[in-house]
This record gives sequence, C-alpha cells and structure tokens, in this order.
Amino acid sequence: MIICAPHVLTAEELGAIHNELHVASFVDGASTAGWSARDVKKNLQVAMNTESLTKLQDVVRAAFLRNAKLQAAILPFAVTQPLFNRYDIGMTYGLHVDAAVMGGLGNSVRSDIAITVFLSDPKTYDGGELVVNANGMECGFKLEAGSAVAYPANSLHQVTPVTRGARHAAVIWVQSQVRDASRRELLWDLDNAKRQIFASEGKGATFDAISRSHANLLRMWADV
Repeated sequence: MIICAPHVLTAEELGAIHNELHVASFVDGASTAGWSARDVKKNLQVAMNTESLTKLQDVVRAAFLRNAKLQAAILPFAVTQPLFNRYDIGMTYGLHVDAAVMGGLGNSVRSDIAITVFLSDPKTYDGGELVVNANGMECGFKLEAGSAVAYPANSLHQVTPVTRGARHAAVIWVQSQVRDASRRELLWDLDNAKRQIFASEGKGATFDAISRSHANLLRMWADV
C-alpha cells in the first residue's frame, strides 16, 4: 500500500527548514548506506550529531506525528529520526531495498514503511523522481514541497538522477503496530469506511458495527 499525504508540513515549517538547510553541513550520503547500496547511493545528507540536524528532525517528526492520515494508514509503533538528503546535478540513488532493521541495540526499529517528505518545489529541479517497484509496476513520485509519500520499505526503489537544480527531502522509517501489510490495508479500508459512514449517517448501528470490527481486528493483530 502506498499513501500520499499532502501538506504534511506547513508553509512556516518549510520556510524554517529551508533556512536551516542553507547553513547545514552536508556529508557523503553513502556513509549511512549498507555495504550493498554504497555503490549506487550518490547524494549528500545533513551531518549527524549537529545542531542543524536536531532542529530539522524536531520539525519533521512533529509534523509526521500530528498527520492524521499517515497515523491511521501506518499505525506507527516506533519511528526513526528523519534523515535529510540533497541531490545536486548528477546525483542519484540506484535501485535498492532498505535495511530491515534501523538503529542499534536498545533503539532498533523494524522498517515496515519508508516515508519520503519532499522539501523542494518540484518546479525548481528536473529528475529526482522517487520510483517504487510495487507489485511489478513502477510508480513514480515527485510531490509538492511539504507533501509526503509512504511506501513499503521492503520494495525495490530508487531516486532518478537530478539534471537541474537541487532536490531536498527527508526520509523516515516506521515500525507499524501491525507487521503484515495486507492487514494494515484492511484496517485502513475499515477506518475510511467508518469515517464515510459517520459523515453521511452519523453514529448509528452501521457505524458501531464497523467500529467494533475495526477495533477488534486491530486488537487481534497489534504487536505492541
């Protein structure tokens, strides 16, 4: 399941992020890639353990946690700190699959879902499309600044070469309360049905029945 969420970041938050990115220190992005991905990861990322990174992480993490659509679709249990990357002209990230577990002993996160938050106006750069291989199909994403796409972290995906301008993005990995993707999709469908029924009929017998099923399935499948 792939979910697009518009306006995850406000205009004010985007402005603050761009100001911080302007003064941030960037290092070779391959430094955080696994051994098999280093040869295809050609980008830059904000240096770890810096004041700039902490400020940027606080903004994006708070925006993710308040976004109702992403919370309902993903059902997060644990989340990594965001990483911030930059692709200048010629930079790319070839086909790869994300590491199954992020972090270290005591703070490990199983990477069920990856989220890319687009930070650059798509009109300011060419290329730089996120391409996800989903069920045998290639799905490309180049969203408005402040929007996000959540996709299965176990899928092959890539960022196509940037040919003009610069592409900035933040990436987060999430461990869901529900490990199985097909079960998460079923719960997402039921949650949407609940909302549609409530909007059209209010709280009645049908809404209560759907709500009960949704809650009991989550209770049955949640790994918390």
